[in-house]
Amino acid sequence: MNFFLAAIGVLGVASSGPLIAATLGATTVSALAIAFWRNAIGAAVMATPTLVREPRQFGRITAPEFRWSLLAAVALALHFACFITSLQLTSVAAATALVCLQSAWIAVFQLFRGTRHRWQVLVGLGIAFGGVVTITGFDMGSSPDALVGDLLAVAGGALAGLYTLAGGKARQTMTTGTYTTLCYGMCAALVAVLALFSGQPLVGFDAVGWLGIAAITVCAQLVGHTAFNHLLATMSPLLVSMIILLEIPGAALLAAVFLDEMLPGGTYAGLALILVGLAVVVLGQRSVGARQRRAEARTGTQAGEPPSDRLAELGTD
Repeated sequence: MNFFLAAIGVLGVASSGPLIAATLGATTVSALAIAFWRNAIGAAVMATPTLVREPRQFGRITAPEFRWSLLAAVALALHFACFITSLQLTSVAAATALVCLQSAWIAVFQLFRGTRHRWQVLVGLGIAFGGVVTITGFDMGSSPDALVGDLLAVAGGALAGLYTLAGGKARQTMTTGTYTTLCYGMCAALVAVLALFSGQPLVGFDAVGWLGIAAITVCAQLVGHTAFNHLLATMSPLLVSMIILLEIPGAALLAAVFLDEMLPGGTYAGLALILVGLAVVVLGQRSVGARQRRAEARTGTQAGEPPSDRLAELGTD
């Protein structure tokens, strides 16, 4: 059963890039419309169980919880704007790999906050960012648009890391349903404002466009992420996080099969470096987490940021 759910989860998150690229390329759907509807629908879906079981939870949201959720929503809105736009400029494989650097960005942000990582994390960061240099170097020679798309995807990964860290703070005291409803709802509202100022429509698409939006929301947002959230209850976070890394080759394979996307050999080398680097980072971070938990068990203290450790292993696309 776990293997089946893992396979479904990988297909769900890996389909995000190809589905978005196909929808943007074949319909009049705007990039911000995709971001708006997947978050608006996601908020409605996540709110339903909480409203049915314990609606008073929304009235008990504290000021710090709201501030952390708002920060997460702002980062998520900008993340989607960067990532989805990047898919119009660069390859699906490159954009997916570069935005998946969020785990590496989290480690970088933690360094600035004083976290002392093991040498494996630092080596993994070096390998992953070496892959970034490889991909952007090849895209710089292919077209200026591709390079801009790469940079937007890198920015999207950094914003996803910020979203994860802020969400980890909020989730220390908030339930999953309450947090995701608040965060996704505010994110949808912020994206709507961005769409208003940029002139991107949120409605008025043909049937194929709405079908694309529905497919992205169901496959990437609801099926993929839900499967991995369920697996966290029955499998180790380390194993789940390693499985999620299959999103990178999965997206490249789906783009090659369904979008006829062919990449130069150097780009594939960059994808491989990012995949290896992220795997080393995840392994190193989990080693640090295990060591902290053992120390806390001896001293009787609680973990500093347990929710963000777990959230850092989940993708946002």
